Amino acid sequence: MAIVMHDLAGADPVLRFSPYCWRTRLALAQKGLQVETIPWRFTEKAALAFSGQGRVPVIRDGERVVSDSWAIAEYLEDSYPDRPTLFGGAAGRAHARFVNAWADGVMLGGIARLIVRDLLDVVAPSDAAYFRESREARFGTTLEQVQEGRETRVSEFRAAMLPVRLVLGKQPWLGGATPSYADYIVFGTLQWPHCASRFALLEDDDPVALWQQRMLDLFDGLGRKAKTV
Repeated sequence: MAIVMHDLAGADPVLRFSPYCWRTRLALAQKGLQVETIPWRFTEKAALAFSGQGRVPVIRDGERVVSDSWAIAEYLEDSYPDRPTLFGGAAGRAHARFVNAWADGVMLGGIARLIVRDLLDVVAPSDAAYFRESREARFGTTLEQVQEGRETRVSEFRAAMLPVRLVLGKQPWLGGATPSYADYIVFGTLQWPHCASRFALLEDDDPVALWQQRMLDLFDGLGRKAKTV
Protein backbone atom coordinates (compact mmCIF):
# COMPACT_ATOMS: atom_id res chain seq x y z
CA MET A 1 0.00 0.00 0.00
CA ALA A 2 1.36 3.41 -0.98
CA ILE A 3 2.10 6.08 1.60
CA VAL A 4 -0.33 9.01 1.25
CA MET A 5 1.22 12.47 1.37
CA HIS A 6 -0.53 15.85 1.48
CA ASP A 7 1.56 18.18 -0.67
CA LEU A 8 1.26 21.96 -1.16
CA ALA A 9 -0.08 22.85 -4.62
CA GLY A 10 -0.70 26.05 -6.50
CA ALA A 11 -3.70 27.06 -8.58
CA ASP A 12 -2.45 24.39 -10.95
CA PRO A 13 -2.72 21.20 -8.87
CA VAL A 14 0.36 19.80 -10.62
CA LEU A 15 2.53 22.70 -9.40
CA ARG A 16 4.10 21.55 -6.13
CA PHE A 17 6.44 24.09 -4.58
CA SER A 18 6.78 23.59 -0.83
CA PRO A 19 10.46 23.30 0.24
CA TYR A 20 9.44 21.02 3.08
CA CYS A 21 7.33 18.76 0.89
CA TRP A 22 10.17 18.43 -1.58
CA ARG A 23 12.45 17.25 1.21
CA THR A 24 9.92 14.56 2.02
CA ARG A 25 9.39 13.58 -1.62
CA LEU A 26 13.13 12.96 -1.98
CA ALA A 27 13.32 11.05 1.29
CA LEU A 28 10.52 8.75 0.12
CA ALA A 29 12.29 8.27 -3.21
CA GLN A 30 15.56 7.41 -1.46
CA LYS A 31 13.72 4.77 0.55
CA GLY A 32 12.08 3.44 -2.60
CA LEU A 33 8.62 3.81 -1.11
CA GLN A 34 5.52 4.32 -3.23
CA VAL A 35 3.68 7.54 -2.51
CA GLU A 36 0.32 8.96 -3.51
CA THR A 37 0.36 12.75 -3.28
CA ILE A 38 -2.77 14.77 -2.56
CA PRO A 39 -2.74 18.46 -3.55
CA TRP A 40 -3.39 20.77 -0.61
CA ARG A 41 -3.78 24.56 -0.38
CA PHE A 42 -3.00 26.98 2.44
CA THR A 43 -6.62 27.55 3.44
CA GLU A 44 -7.64 23.89 3.44
CA LYS A 45 -6.87 23.43 7.13
CA ALA A 46 -9.83 21.10 7.65
CA ALA A 47 -8.30 18.58 5.26
CA LEU A 48 -5.43 18.11 7.72
CA ALA A 49 -7.57 17.86 10.87
CA PHE A 50 -6.72 14.16 11.14
CA SER A 51 -3.07 15.13 11.75
CA GLY A 52 -3.80 17.45 14.67
CA GLN A 53 -2.15 20.45 13.02
CA GLY A 54 -2.47 22.55 9.87
CA ARG A 55 0.69 22.37 7.78
CA VAL A 56 2.20 20.10 5.16
CA PRO A 57 3.89 17.78 4.59
CA VAL A 58 1.77 15.15 6.29
CA ILE A 59 2.04 11.47 5.52
CA ARG A 60 -0.25 8.61 6.36
CA ASP A 61 1.51 5.25 6.42
CA GLY A 62 -1.19 2.71 7.20
CA GLU A 63 -2.53 3.80 10.57
CA ARG A 64 0.46 6.04 11.34
CA VAL A 65 0.24 9.79 10.69
CA VAL A 66 3.39 11.92 10.74
CA SER A 67 3.77 15.65 10.06
CA ASP A 68 6.82 17.94 9.70
CA SER A 69 9.52 17.09 7.15
CA TRP A 70 12.24 16.38 9.74
CA ALA A 71 9.96 14.16 11.80
CA ILE A 72 8.94 12.32 8.63
CA ALA A 73 12.58 11.74 7.66
CA GLU A 74 13.33 10.26 11.09
CA TYR A 75 10.18 8.14 10.92
CA LEU A 76 11.11 6.74 7.50
CA GLU A 77 14.67 6.00 8.60
CA ASP A 78 13.58 4.23 11.78
CA SER A 79 10.59 2.41 10.27
CA TYR A 80 12.34 1.18 7.12
CA PRO A 81 15.90 0.31 8.23
CA ASP A 82 16.19 -2.37 5.54
CA ARG A 83 15.88 0.24 2.78
CA PRO A 84 18.58 2.73 1.66
CA THR A 85 19.57 4.97 4.54
CA LEU A 86 18.80 8.68 4.64
CA PHE A 87 21.47 9.55 7.20
CA GLY A 88 24.09 6.81 7.18
CA GLY A 89 24.07 6.41 10.94
CA ALA A 90 23.91 8.56 14.07
CA ALA A 91 26.68 10.94 12.99
CA GLY A 92 24.99 11.52 9.63
CA ARG A 93 21.70 12.20 11.38
CA ALA A 94 23.36 14.80 13.60
CA HIS A 95 25.00 16.36 10.52
CA ALA A 96 21.64 16.51 8.72
CA ARG A 97 20.00 18.07 11.78
CA PHE A 98 22.46 20.96 11.56
CA VAL A 99 21.88 21.34 7.80
CA ASN A 100 18.13 21.33 8.43
CA ALA A 101 18.45 24.14 10.99
CA TRP A 102 20.77 26.12 8.70
CA ALA A 103 18.43 25.79 5.72
CA ASP A 104 15.44 26.85 7.80
CA GLY A 105 17.28 29.72 9.47
CA VAL A 106 19.28 31.08 6.53
CA MET A 107 18.08 29.78 3.18
CA LEU A 108 14.32 30.05 3.59
CA GLY A 109 14.31 33.66 4.72
CA GLY A 110 16.85 34.66 2.09
CA ILE A 111 14.83 33.08 -0.69
CA ALA A 112 11.50 34.45 0.57
CA ARG A 113 12.80 38.00 0.31
CA LEU A 114 13.56 37.41 -3.36
CA ILE A 115 10.45 35.56 -4.56
CA VAL A 116 7.58 36.11 -2.13
CA ARG A 117 5.62 38.37 -4.50
CA ASP A 118 6.06 35.81 -7.31
CA LEU A 119 4.34 33.22 -5.13
CA LEU A 120 1.16 35.27 -5.08
CA ASP A 121 0.86 34.62 -8.82
CA VAL A 122 0.93 30.84 -8.44
CA VAL A 123 -1.19 30.15 -5.34
CA ALA A 124 -4.81 29.14 -5.72
CA PRO A 125 -7.26 32.08 -5.94
CA SER A 126 -8.83 30.89 -2.69
CA ASP A 127 -5.42 31.27 -1.01
CA ALA A 128 -4.47 34.68 -2.40
CA ALA A 129 -5.93 36.90 0.33
CA TYR A 130 -4.63 34.65 3.10
CA PHE A 131 -1.19 34.48 1.54
CA ARG A 132 -0.85 38.24 1.11
CA GLU A 133 -2.19 39.10 4.56
CA SER A 134 -0.17 36.49 6.45
CA ARG A 135 3.11 37.23 4.65
CA GLU A 136 2.73 40.99 4.85
CA ALA A 137 2.09 40.67 8.57
CA ARG A 138 5.24 38.56 8.85
CA PHE A 139 7.44 41.01 6.93
CA GLY A 140 5.76 44.20 8.13
CA THR A 141 5.40 45.59 4.62
CA THR A 142 3.86 44.79 1.24
CA LEU A 143 4.96 41.80 -0.81
CA GLU A 144 6.01 44.19 -3.55
CA GLN A 145 8.26 46.10 -1.18
CA VAL A 146 9.79 42.91 0.22
CA GLN A 147 10.81 41.79 -3.26
CA GLU A 148 11.87 45.24 -4.52
CA GLY A 149 15.52 45.53 -5.57
CA ARG A 150 16.09 41.80 -5.71
CA GLU A 151 18.38 42.04 -8.75
CA THR A 152 20.92 43.73 -6.50
CA ARG A 153 20.15 41.92 -3.26
CA VAL A 154 20.46 38.42 -4.76
CA SER A 155 24.22 38.72 -4.23
CA GLU A 156 23.56 38.48 -0.47
CA PHE A 157 21.81 35.14 -0.93
CA ARG A 158 24.59 33.85 -3.15
CA ALA A 159 27.14 34.81 -0.51
CA ALA A 160 25.11 33.00 2.15
CA MET A 161 25.44 29.78 0.13
CA LEU A 162 29.22 29.80 0.64
CA PRO A 163 29.23 26.90 3.16
CA VAL A 164 27.47 24.66 0.64
CA ARG A 165 29.81 25.85 -2.13
CA LEU A 166 32.90 25.06 -0.07
CA VAL A 167 31.70 21.56 0.83
CA LEU A 168 30.86 20.77 -2.79
CA GLY A 169 34.36 21.88 -3.76
CA LYS A 170 35.71 18.96 -1.71
CA GLN A 171 33.11 16.23 -2.34
CA PRO A 172 30.38 15.52 -4.91
CA TRP A 173 27.46 15.55 -2.47
CA LEU A 174 26.73 17.08 0.93
CA GLY A 175 26.44 13.50 2.15
CA GLY A 176 29.94 12.69 0.85
CA ALA A 177 30.38 10.05 -1.84
CA THR A 178 26.61 9.62 -2.24
CA PRO A 179 23.59 11.88 -1.61
CA SER A 180 22.06 11.89 1.85
CA TYR A 181 19.15 13.63 3.51
CA ALA A 182 21.42 16.67 3.92
CA ASP A 183 21.39 17.01 0.13
CA TYR A 184 17.62 16.64 0.04
CA ILE A 185 17.18 19.43 2.60
CA VAL A 186 19.15 21.98 0.59
CA PHE A 187 17.88 20.81 -2.79
CA GLY A 188 14.29 20.68 -1.60
CA THR A 189 14.63 24.26 -0.41
CA LEU A 190 15.93 25.31 -3.84
CA GLN A 191 13.05 23.50 -5.55
CA TRP A 192 10.75 26.12 -4.02
CA PRO A 193 12.04 28.98 -6.23
CA HIS A 194 12.86 26.59 -9.09
CA CYS A 195 9.20 25.57 -9.39
CA ALA A 196 7.39 28.76 -8.38
CA SER A 197 9.49 31.65 -9.72
CA ARG A 198 11.43 32.58 -12.83
CA PHE A 199 13.99 34.63 -10.90
CA ALA A 200 17.49 33.16 -11.08
CA LEU A 201 18.94 32.77 -7.61
CA LEU A 202 22.26 31.25 -8.67
CA GLU A 203 24.66 31.91 -11.51
CA ASP A 204 24.91 29.06 -14.01
CA ASP A 205 28.55 28.26 -13.22
CA ASP A 206 28.07 28.31 -9.44
CA PRO A 207 29.12 24.92 -7.99
CA VAL A 208 25.81 24.92 -6.10
CA ALA A 209 23.91 25.35 -9.38
CA LEU A 210 25.92 22.53 -10.99
CA TRP A 211 25.14 20.27 -8.02
CA GLN A 212 21.48 21.30 -8.29
CA GLN A 213 21.45 20.10 -11.90
CA ARG A 214 22.74 16.70 -10.80
CA MET A 215 20.17 16.60 -8.04
CA LEU A 216 17.40 17.26 -10.57
CA ASP A 217 18.31 14.02 -12.32
CA LEU A 218 18.15 11.78 -9.24
CA PHE A 219 15.38 9.18 -8.93
CA ASP A 220 14.62 9.08 -12.64
CA GLY A 221 14.52 12.86 -12.86
CA LEU A 222 12.00 13.40 -10.06
CA GLY A 223 13.00 17.04 -9.58
CA ARG A 224 13.52 17.80 -13.26
CA LYS A 225 10.10 16.47 -14.22
CA ALA A 226 8.39 18.77 -11.73
CA LYS A 227 6.00 21.38 -13.05
CA THR A 228 7.50 24.90 -13.11
CA VAL A 229 6.09 28.32 -13.93
